[in-house]
Amino acid sequence: MKTYSVALIPGDGIGRDVTLAAWAVLEAAAKNYGFALRATEFPWSCAYYKETGAMMPVDGIETLRGYDAILLGAVGWPVEVPDAVSLHGLLLPIRKAFVQYANVRPHRLLPGVQGPLKFGNFDILCIRENTEGEYSGAGGRVHQGTSDEVAVETSIFTRRGVERILRFGFDQARQRSGKLASVTKSNAQKYSMVFWDQITNMLALEYPDVEVSSYHIDAMAARMVMAPESLDVVVASNLFGDILTDLGAAIQGGLGFAASANINPGRTAPSMFEPVHGSAPDIAHLGIANPIAAIWSGAMMLEHLGEPDAARRVMTAVEMVTSDGIGTVPGEHKTDAITVAVLSRLG
Repeated sequence: MKTYSVALIPGDGIGRDVTLAAWAVLEAAAKNYGFALRATEFPWSCAYYKETGAMMPVDGIETLRGYDAILLGAVGWPVEVPDAVSLHGLLLPIRKAFVQYANVRPHRLLPGVQGPLKFGNFDILCIRENTEGEYSGAGGRVHQGTSDEVAVETSIFTRRGVERILRFGFDQARQRSGKLASVTKSNAQKYSMVFWDQITNMLALEYPDVEVSSYHIDAMAARMVMAPESLDVVVASNLFGDILTDLGAAIQGGLGFAASANINPGRTAPSMFEPVHGSAPDIAHLGIANPIAAIWSGAMMLEHLGEPDAARRVMTAVEMVTSDGIGTVPGEHKTDAITVAVLSRLG
């Protein structure tokens, strides 16, 4: 029997609830489809930081390297640990060390979910550059605490980095409807974003079967609200992709449905899968967190591991549950109730 090793990092707040829910569904799917999942749980979180002074041990990256995949719940507890500490201490180092340069986030309305727009037939795949750009972490502050203080944050765009994320997007578009939208702000950022546009145009020559459109970030934000059905694959830089995918989550009914995958396309290291709703301190320990985003992320993990039939079955079960009105309204159903409903639909 094929066995996949998975590192579980439940993290903070509702992260533990949704991770355990997703894991129960994934284990059931594995049993039904003749493979096994072996989990190792790691306590790395803001609570771990408070105890140890670090978000993960110094050998954390090497510890994770031996796993087939990573399933992350949520990290962050801003009341006690600044977001910049938790983000740069765990999530970003994992993405960069494991070359998870493609952040993939699907945006569509599940059956029975009422979004805020009049459109219900959109199916957008947002692909965000995940390891450089505006989140490179290059910069610093001088003369801190004085009236002469200066803060510098430098975005870094490499030819390799831009080309590989765009090529990933082109390949995804080729597998879907053959439409790709590249997002920049090249009218204002005349170096990095013009560079991005030029590489888009260069690669378009290699993909004559893909229809390419270029948008400025503000125009794309408007289009995702006014005409989401006109979009398919959307590729953007780290910052622009981050913003657009939160907008995508909003139009698909909320962060409770926002799944994501941090992919290492070369498979030289494990990829990481996570819902993007955060730790939600306001509802932590209430048992009402929606686990669907985590379950959806888990389905993406199964597909990446090479178990597409199990992944499709998990999503079919989720869609049957939301069609019944379970998990479609925030706080209406308990985390456990939604999980049990999905498990029952797995058969």
